[in-house]
Amino acid sequence: MKTPPRKMSRLRQSKYLLRLYVSRSTLKSKVAVENIQRVCEEHLQGRYNLEVIDIHDQAGLARDEQIIAVPTLIKRLPLPLQRLVGDMSDLDRVLLGLDLKVRGS
Repeated sequence: MKTPPRKMSRLRQSKYLLRLYVSRSTLKSKVAVENIQRVCEEHLQGRYNLEVIDIHDQAGLARDEQIIAVPTLIKRLPLPLQRLVGDMSDLDRVLLGLDLKVRGS
């Protein structure tokens, strides 16, 4: 199913609120931070707020968000809410999850 051009245009202008849950300084978490920062800089220039949250420092927040695996990226805005788990190295999967790419393109 293709996203209508008007909706894609709105998404390209939307402000993104992202939370990346990580676990201390594990290699997978470090890679996820680097990868999502690169994606944000390349695809969301100036239109994003990325919070990196260590589940050890903010266990209550991780519990409230029902984080069961790390790293986990939550796209809170624009809606719909999306969750991506892993080191964010699969660029196509990340772009699809952030609604920055249409399936099949």
